[in-house]
Amino acid sequence: MSDTPSCEFVYEAIVDIADTNSLGQSPMGQRFIVNILGGEFDGPRLKGKVLPGGADRQLLRPDGVKELDALYEIQTHDGTVITVHNQVIVHMPSSDQRYACSVVKFRAPEGQYDWLNKRIFVGNLESQKPSRNAVKIRIFQVN
Repeated sequence: MSDTPSCEFVYEAIVDIADTNSLGQSPMGQRFIVNILGGEFDGPRLKGKVLPGGADRQLLRPDGVKELDALYEIQTHDGTVITVHNQVIVHMPSSDQRYACSVVKFRAPEGQYDWLNKRIFVGNLESQKPSRNAVKIRIFQVN
């Protein structure tokens, strides 16, 4: 194993989202929630759909950084349901710079996809607005 980790592409998802709803101010910042409506994902080892019913809880901190905490399910083409927990940091130090990276955890049943329970995953996030009320999420396995 080398000293420097490398990343391997796992899948790309387009996740359809509802409008952002404010949950009010907290001592840590302004709180929001965005419901997850569905979508699809595709990669070399798994593909399928994003199930509706999840949500992305967001915190806009006083320093301008946004913390996203999304919990939702995906269903593979063969019917397996996998839980996704995606924690994202979004920082825009200027209008032409955007950092949106995440740590992703999966909870998959035993079988074909249980390898997802045994690795570290990272991702990035890109808004699809205004063409679609969705986000594009790319997931990578750290090796």
